[in-house]
Amino acid sequence: MKGTIGIVDDQQLFLKSVGMYVNSLPDFNVTLCATNGTDLFTQLAHQLPPDILLIDVNIPGEKGDKIAAKIKTGYPSIKMAAFSMMEDSCNVMKMIKAGCCAYLSKSINPTDLEIALKEIMIRGYYNTKMTNIWYHNRSTNQHIELKERELQFLELACSDLTYQEIAAKMFVSIKTVDGYRALLFEKFRVKSRVALILEAIRRNLISV
Repeated sequence: MKGTIGIVDDQQLFLKSVGMYVNSLPDFNVTLCATNGTDLFTQLAHQLPPDILLIDVNIPGEKGDKIAAKIKTGYPSIKMAAFSMMEDSCNVMKMIKAGCCAYLSKSINPTDLEIALKEIMIRGYYNTKMTNIWYHNRSTNQHIELKERELQFLELACSDLTYQEIAAKMFVSIKTVDGYRALLFEKFRVKSRVALILEAIRRNLISV
């Protein structure tokens, strides 16, 4: 049976072109195309939810992260992937924290898109350079001990604050914050702030 795909994007040409490409793949079929959140939820109320939903981050009106958060609550079976031209860490964090299991660039190679869809169907996530995290250890979930100040830094790192602003909040120097960052990167075995947030969410160390 083919995996079912939904696409939410306000750009009609992009919506149709991606839909046509996905429909050409042997393992997938597009069952839903929506141009905004209202359109999406209207369709979901009258049909079976797709297995995977590709959500544009910067949709006019209700933004992608708000739509993703509603989907996570109302349709938990749907696996969501953010789709965007923007690759900044702030947008990546917002969409992952809202419930997306992947963050895909709209400039993605078509072959890589097919791989991403397969990975999401099989594994429940897809890794890119923007969300570089050691997922192969998901099943072990080894406990990580955090000191009070390390946990405080982790919680602040999962916000939109810059490292300089985090230092001010913690009443420490930026050098001390750099030390916390390096220590947690090592403990969680990640290489970026986004990956750190993903791992913290997975381990239920922070609420989103």
